[in-house]
Amino acid sequence: MSEISTKPYLIRAIYDWCADSGLTPYLAVQVDEYTQVPMGYVKDGKIVLNISVDAVRNLHMGNEDITCSGRFGGVSHQIVVPIASVMGIFAKENGQGLVFQGQDSSPILSVAVDNKSGGGDEPPDSPAPQGKPKLRVVK
Repeated sequence: MSEISTKPYLIRAIYDWCADSGLTPYLAVQVDEYTQVPMGYVKDGKIVLNISVDAVRNLHMGNEDITCSGRFGGVSHQIVVPIASVMGIFAKENGQGLVFQGQDSSPILSVAVDNKSGGGDEPPDSPAPQGKPKLRVVK
């Protein structure tokens, strides 16, 4: 049995969070030969799409692709974005969301936590973390 990707589920979760919070969900897409978007709006092989309920019609977020119709310059276009081409989904208003990196495009984040107990996984010669915890990409 093949392993099911978490990516489409995470995309739908952030989309729902944006909708529930009254925020505008934006989808960052790496355009390839399987992506159907108006090429006149693609810059450096990438496009950012507003996928809010007010901006698109017939939005379907499946496990293999995201499809909808949207207007660009007043002209309706059918949009097809393979899940593998999605680089991230975020809220326009505050930038919060997920960025997918790596070959499997899974979000890989680690939280650096200030460990004051002294018995942690850090080597003894590294300085103790200062201030608030920070996220960093782990490859």
